[in-house]
Amino acid sequence: MAFISKALFFLAIIYISSLSAFAENEDPGLVMNYYKDSCPQAEDIIKEQVRLLYKRHKNTAFSWLRNIFHDCFVESCDASLLLDSTRRVLSEKETDRSFGMRNFRYLETIKEALERECPGVVSCADILVLSARDGIASVGGPYIPLKTGRRDGRKSRADILEQYLPDHNESMSVVLERFAAIGIDTPGVVALLGSHSVGRTHCVKLVHRLYPEVDPALNPDHVEHMLYKCPDAIPDPKAVQYVRNDRGTPMKLDNNYYRNILDNKGLLIVDHQLATDKRTKPFVKKMAKSQDYFFSEFARAITTLSENNPLTGTKGEIRKQCNLANKLH
Repeated sequence: MAFISKALFFLAIIYISSLSAFAENEDPGLVMNYYKDSCPQAEDIIKEQVRLLYKRHKNTAFSWLRNIFHDCFVESCDASLLLDSTRRVLSEKETDRSFGMRNFRYLETIKEALERECPGVVSCADILVLSARDGIASVGGPYIPLKTGRRDGRKSRADILEQYLPDHNESMSVVLERFAAIGIDTPGVVALLGSHSVGRTHCVKLVHRLYPEVDPALNPDHVEHMLYKCPDAIPDPKAVQYVRNDRGTPMKLDNNYYRNILDNKGLLIVDHQLATDKRTKPFVKKMAKSQDYFFSEFARAITTLSENNPLTGTKGEIRKQCNLANKLH
């Protein structure tokens, strides 16, 4: 009996040890406050850096918001957007679809601050997502609690961008289908396009609505301003020629965008379609009336976008620099 008891005790120890080992190796996926033990100050450092950068460069907040869309929409939320081109592979950020995107160097500023505190711990993918969260709050949007634990991809996805990213000139059916593919429903699409309430649109993106003839769908009162800002039918892409997305509150994320597009003051084709398509117009009208409703749907959609197919556990890597995969570092 003593021998059997010892044997059972020994087996129990092995079983418990195996469970512990399994628990240690188990991928927790995305969780709230992932860095609470490995880098407790991580989220505070990102928030402070975003605040300081916004104080010096107001347009950084718009960049952070655009980053999460361009990165997370394309197959995985893994900071592939941030990778530089190599001799063989084009960077996502250097494609035509990334026209006008900037301030990538300031993400390196945030990364450097984190590396000083916790070397090799916080991923660029999480920095990209959390800087978007804090950038949204900087321009008056809702504070959105987001999970962390993403790891960084090792390759650019420039060759498949067109398969994923909806274009501002595409039909509303295509736009809705692209968003639905990553789990974002119609009110979520309407809310995310509310991001057009901040920042500006380069004339390159909208002159086709002004030349050779003015799009009759545009509000005539708004056309005069657009023509003043975009006097050339073929604008220089490198020139500072742009129109504010929202002339009333250009630096504030709010529901004024929806009132503008209902008044035919949307700059892009997708803005106009959003206000006229029978599938989206009811939500546009609802968000025009209620900023709380806009913010709640916006927060829900950003959360879904931020959790699109992340690399977690042992997948991917934690980059030393956000613009380079570690093998190239």
